[in-house]
Amino acid sequence: MKKLGFGLMRMPLLDAEDQTSFDYPKINEMVDAFIQNGFCYFDTAFVYHRGKSEEMVRKAIVDRHSRDKFKIATKLPIWSVKEKGDAQSLFDKQLSRCGVDFIDYYLLHCLDTDNFKKVKQFDLFAFGHALKKQGKIKNLGFSFHDNHEVLEEIFAYLKTSKIIMPDFVMLQINYIDWLNPNIASKKCYDIARKYGVPIMIMEPVKGGSLVNLPNDAIKLMKDYNSNASIASWAIRYALSLDGIIMVLSGMNTMMQLDDNMATVDNFKPLNNEEREIIKKVVDILNNGTAIGCTYCEYCLKSCPKNIPIHNYFQLYNEKSNNPKAFLPSGYYENLIKRFSKPSDCVLCGKCEKMCPQKLKIIDGLKEVTNMFEKKEEKE
Repeated sequence: MKKLGFGLMRMPLLDAEDQTSFDYPKINEMVDAFIQNGFCYFDTAFVYHRGKSEEMVRKAIVDRHSRDKFKIATKLPIWSVKEKGDAQSLFDKQLSRCGVDFIDYYLLHCLDTDNFKKVKQFDLFAFGHALKKQGKIKNLGFSFHDNHEVLEEIFAYLKTSKIIMPDFVMLQINYIDWLNPNIASKKCYDIARKYGVPIMIMEPVKGGSLVNLPNDAIKLMKDYNSNASIASWAIRYALSLDGIIMVLSGMNTMMQLDDNMATVDNFKPLNNEEREIIKKVVDILNNGTAIGCTYCEYCLKSCPKNIPIHNYFQLYNEKSNNPKAFLPSGYYENLIKRFSKPSDCVLCGKCEKMCPQKLKIIDGLKEVTNMFEKKEEKE
C-alpha cells in the first residue's frame, strides 16, 4: 500500500462559508486520480465538515468505486460517548453513513487526558477489539493530541492491563513541531517506537502552513533544488522516518494531489544537506510565526459564544507577517458583522482543552482584539 493518505478534513466547497456544500465534480476528479494512480487510503471522521464528511465518502468514493480499490479510515467521537451502548450506536451510524459493511482503519478520535479517561471508563479499546473479531473493522488505532507524558501513560496502561496494543497510532509529526515543547513530535514518535506501534502521520504540512513559508525560507529550499515543491520537503521529512506506515495530507486541489503523489512515487529520503536546510527553515519560522494555528476548527464546536477562533487567528497571522496589508482588517470587519468578536470570549477555557496544538487560545484572542479593535476602542 502506497504511503500517502488522502485526508478529507478540508475538501473543495461550492460556498466557503458552508462546510457541507461539497463541490462533487472537483472531489470526484481528485478521488478518481488518486485511485487510478494506485493510492487507496482515505481518512475521514464523524465530525468533519459539520458531520457530513462520511456521507461525502459514500457518494464520492464508495458508490463510485469497487470495494477492493479503497480503504476507509474514520474515527469514533469519544466525547459523544455518554453511556454504555453509545459507542456501538455511533459506529453503526458511521457504517451507514459511509455505506460500507466494514471499516478498514478505525480510530478512537483525539485521545488526550480527558478523552483517555472516557476510554477507560467505557472500555473502548475492548470495544474496538470486539469489532475486529466481528470483522466490522480491520485495524484499530487512535489519534493523539496531547503531550508525550500522556502518550506514555496510554501505552503503559495498555501494557500493564494486558490489553492488546493497537495496530497503529496517529501522531502529529512535521519538521516545525518535531522539537515543539507543546506538540513534542519527536518525544511522541520515540514513545510509539519504544512500544513497537506502527505510526501514521497527520499534519505533515501543518494545515498548509509549511507551504506558505516566508520568502527567505523558500529561497533556501529553491536554491538547493529549484524543481522540488515546498510541500515535498515536508512530505519527505515525514516519510524519511522509520516505522511510518502512512502520511496523511489534506489535499483540496488537483495541483496539491498531483504534487504529493509525485513526491511519494519518486520518494528519496532526506540527505544531510537537506536536513540542515530544514533546520534553518525552522529557525526562520520560529522567529516569525505569531500563532501556530492549523485552522482545524476543533475549538469551534466547544465555544459557547461560537467565536470563529481559527478565522481570527489566520487574520492575525497574516497581519503580523505583513503589517501594511489591508485585506486582513477588511475580512475582520466582515467577520464581526456575522459572528461574535474575539473580545466576546467568556474565558471558559473549553477551546484550549480541544486544541490539538495546545495553544493558549484565550491569550491569542486578546492579541487579536488588541490588533484589530484598537481603533474601535480609541473611538
